[in-house]
Amino acid sequence: MARRNVTLTLSEDALRRARHLAVEKGVSLSRLLSDSLEDVVLRGDRYEKARRRALERMKRGVRLGVSRITWTRDELHER
Repeated sequence: MARRNVTLTLSEDALRRARHLAVEKGVSLSRLLSDSLEDVVLRGDRYEKARRRALERMKRGVRLGVSRITWTRDELHER
């Protein structure tokens, strides 16, 4: 996959903390930010895919194993 350089603007505090986090993880700041951004994008993709599947299932409905109703409302509500 081809990679491209981008420029980010961060506050001094965020930059300092991100550098510290990268050191703790043993990766470069560029790698840390790149991996984090890719993770955000992939999670969004997975969410949309799951959402589409769920909506499609709702449109189809779910078979509950009852092929024909054999009772009446009155029978269900007898006291």
